[in-house]
Amino acid sequence: MRKYLFSGAVISAIFGAVGVIKATASGPRDWRLLLMWISWAASLAIAIGTVADEDKRAELID
Repeated sequence: MRKYLFSGAVISAIFGAVGVIKATASGPRDWRLLLMWISWAASLAIAIGTVADEDKRAELID
C-alpha cells in the first residue's frame, strides 16, 4: 500500500482531482464535466497500473 501512496504518479493524479472537484462545484454541468471526470479516473488508473507494473518488474529482477 505504501508504494501506491508515495508514488509521484499517484500523488499527482490525486492532486489533479482538486481541479476537477472545483470545476464540479463551480462550473456548468455539461458534457465537458463528464469528460473531466473520465480523464481524471483514467489518469489515476494508469498511475496505479504503472506502480503495479514497476513492482512486478522489481520482483522479477530480485
